[in-house]
Amino acid sequence: MTNLVDHARRELAAINEAPELTAGILKVIEAFAELKDSAEVTHETLQTLNALLEFQHLTPLTDDPEEWYQHDMLDGTFWQNKRNGGAFSRDGGKTYYLTEEGANQANPFPVHISRPRAEILLGAQTWGSDG
Repeated sequence: MTNLVDHARRELAAINEAPELTAGILKVIEAFAELKDSAEVTHETLQTLNALLEFQHLTPLTDDPEEWYQHDMLDGTFWQNKRNGGAFSRDGGKTYYLTEEGANQANPFPVHISRPRAEILLGAQTWGSDG
């Protein structure tokens, strides 16, 4: 048992968390503690883990058709991103808006531009997640 697991157990008890939820959370904490013991865990690792737990994408969204679900509705066709369920497009993924920014179908602003899939494939060795 690590200090991190002991800490989590105490804190979960302090808020009287449900036993089944406590058990699940402690499994995650134990797995993370094992990772931390076997590798250098940095602040960036924690940010990555947090982003994944919140279903966030780690690199910019692309216009790759495989990255978008097409929805045909009575009022038209729109696309939803598979990597970010809150990203919606009216043009097959070339541009998109984010519901987390308050945008919606009636007010799709601000509009973001997807990275071209070809650019990602060609520049995979040098391109980072800054876009």
